[in-house]
Amino acid sequence: MFCIHLKPKRIHVLFVLMCLFSFSGVVLLTAVSPAMVPASTEVRFPGKTAEDRIGFIENFGWEVEEDPVSVEDVVIPSQFGDVYENYNRLQIRQGFDLQPYAGRMVKKWTYAITNYPGYADSAVFVRVTLLVCQGMIIGGDVCSVELDGFMHGFAYETAIG
Repeated sequence: MFCIHLKPKRIHVLFVLMCLFSFSGVVLLTAVSPAMVPASTEVRFPGKTAEDRIGFIENFGWEVEEDPVSVEDVVIPSQFGDVYENYNRLQIRQGFDLQPYAGRMVKKWTYAITNYPGYADSAVFVRVTLLVCQGMIIGGDVCSVELDGFMHGFAYETAIG
């Protein structure tokens, strides 16, 4: 058995320590990057009152009729099929995730949008839907009710179809 004894110079020790601290900093920054923050820490928006819901919608530039078109209790499926997987991808792109609500009953608030571009009478054809659980907005979309309609996130530029 051979034993080697090295006496490192102070500069070498400082260099190694600096490398370790730099690497630790990169790992720490990567670990807490916004793209990797778990859904449980996502920004939450109140949706308990009509003022909360309409205010949220207006933040995206939409104008809606004050009274909702419909209010329904819906259950987020326990197991997501293709349709819900696609819908949840839309939610994730806009900062929401329905997976933590799988199997839960939520309120679905639907409002008529009155200022959608390209629709002279958009209140007849375009809706914004909010999904609300325990008074918090957990997702939703903007869509047309036409046969070959569209659906996109709350922001107009997120159009997908």
